[in-house]
Amino acid sequence: STPPAPQPAAPAKGPLTGRTVVIDPGHNTGNFKHGREIDQQVDIGTNRKECDTTGTTTNSGYMEAEFSLDVSHRARALLEAKGAKVVLTHDGDRPWGPCIDERARIGNQAAADAVVSVHADGASAGNRGFHVILPARVKAGAADTAKIVGPSRDLGERIASNFARATGSSPANYLGSGTGLVVRDDLGGLNLSTRPKVFLECGNMRDEKDAAQLMSPEWRQKAAQGIADGITGFLGG
Repeated sequence: STPPAPQPAAPAKGPLTGRTVVIDPGHNTGNFKHGREIDQQVDIGTNRKECDTTGTTTNSGYMEAEFSLDVSHRARALLEAKGAKVVLTHDGDRPWGPCIDERARIGNQAAADAVVSVHADGASAGNRGFHVILPARVKAGAADTAKIVGPSRDLGERIASNFARATGSSPANYLGSGTGLVVRDDLGGLNLSTRPKVFLECGNMRDEKDAAQLMSPEWRQKAAQGIADGITGFLGG
């Protein structure tokens, strides 16, 4: 007789047991090969925008999409260890995308308790530091953020303080007036979310000093720790 199939390991029990977190790794390393697809316009409520972009790179060619997926994997492991169910919007497993409206839908359909979109910026050299993008109050077309504006700010503030503590990075010196917080109404991923959601720009890939951190696996682990700690605090874990 065949031996019984091994049972999958039970998920870790911890302070986040029963909670669902969606992590959205910004962009996709294949986007640059699929210009026609990612240039297609999608509805973001307030207007129409391209499905996605290629994201930025460091001057040496390290892609934002590689960075965001690596940090997302690290954050997922930390959150799963606390008992959370973690869903990624993609796992480098598709040739391009998903589009920004689909990224929002994935968080909504997962009934996520928190959603974080992981990015790195492409500002000019000398601009340094991280910032968290919070959803504005938007009611237009398919977008209505009234219910998520408050909790998303709480989530964003917790991620900002924990990210600074874990990484030693400072809030961006080029926007947000030193708070590390920026409110935007032009991002489909936020406009179309019905769950508490923020974007995190972990640093500026075009600045040599920030890029050196973003390219360091040790620093990326600290970034993931800051994200996980912020989400854990927000969820009361």
